[in-house]
Amino acid sequence: MRPELSTTDDGVEYRDLNGNGRMDPYEDPRLDVESRVEDLLGRLSLEEKVGLMFQTVIEAGTDGSLLEHPGNISKSPTSTVVLEKHLSHFNVHALEDPRMAARWSNALQALAERTPHGIPVTVSTDPRHAFIENVGVSFSAGAFSQWPEPLGLAALRDPEAVCRFADVARQEYVAVGIRAALHPTLDLATEPRWARQAGTFGQDPDLVTELGVAYLKGFQGDSLGAGSVACTSKHFPGGGPQKDGEDAHFPYGREQVYPGGRFDDHLKPFPPIIEAGTAGIMPYYGMPIDLEVDGVPIEPIGFGYNKQVVTGLLREKLGYDGVVVTDWELVNDNHVGDQVLPARAWGVEHLDPHGRMELILEAGADQFGGEECVDILLDLVAQGRVTE
Repeated sequence: MRPELSTTDDGVEYRDLNGNGRMDPYEDPRLDVESRVEDLLGRLSLEEKVGLMFQTVIEAGTDGSLLEHPGNISKSPTSTVVLEKHLSHFNVHALEDPRMAARWSNALQALAERTPHGIPVTVSTDPRHAFIENVGVSFSAGAFSQWPEPLGLAALRDPEAVCRFADVARQEYVAVGIRAALHPTLDLATEPRWARQAGTFGQDPDLVTELGVAYLKGFQGDSLGAGSVACTSKHFPGGGPQKDGEDAHFPYGREQVYPGGRFDDHLKPFPPIIEAGTAGIMPYYGMPIDLEVDGVPIEPIGFGYNKQVVTGLLREKLGYDGVVVTDWELVNDNHVGDQVLPARAWGVEHLDPHGRMELILEAGADQFGGEECVDILLDLVAQGRVTE
């Protein structure tokens, strides 16, 4: 159950999230967000801080219950990742119907209230308002309203229509407790053999930029607020030009090339999306081949590992100061049923998981996507390789 509203002696209503019988600054609704966050961070244990740096896949029970065993995709029981590993960011997969989804979301938030500081859970999703069902990429609409794939929306060349779609999708997400979107996809569909073209707004960088900003506005509004769904725009600095059209999820598709030296075309949507206030940005899996930026060769390692790209280009040159979340499973191999998919550690396969995690942090990322290996990060802190 949610903590009941308490009232201070001077009449301020608040929720006693940590159950200590008084209103702490992070619980004080009169304070600005920055002040409340600063106070909360000062109260968190190392283990709680580490938990904030992971976003893993979570599955719901078909009846809306919490899944208390590893699922087809999820690695651990829900109570383990929330109460023991202190995670509060989750990427949900299948949701059977809205009633079940809302029931599950409420149960998940109730579980989070049992954590030491009552930090609410943030649930994210890949796109789920069109037709393609491809686990880890998108879900067919099911009970959600069904619209064309982004490529179909792009064919309208109507940013107002795209914004209206995003606003409807936002309302449906909020209704079932989803507050983060792992989209829009700003990749350019310049490689006709690439299988993910339908999830893009096409190959024209100007059109992709215009529609991407409209999409963002529909989900987030003019600024993040109580009714927003926070967007993670991807894949920086532009996915799509994969060698031979292969998929960078897999070793044979790890190489990213830029025929004709058109790297700037792929980068073009990102400065406007940053200016429009995207809450997050996700670097791509791909490793650049023979890429130079401002005359400087870029190391051929996956973008999520690449300090030249994440810190040098995204943070310093483009001025982005929001959250950078890696694409999924860069650190550990992923077991899906009887399959073992190798970690997407392209160009740094020789590193062990500790070394991979250390390099990702050095590159400038904030959160590990698809991982829940908090023990590795705690080890790195204990060894002095990462500072608290």
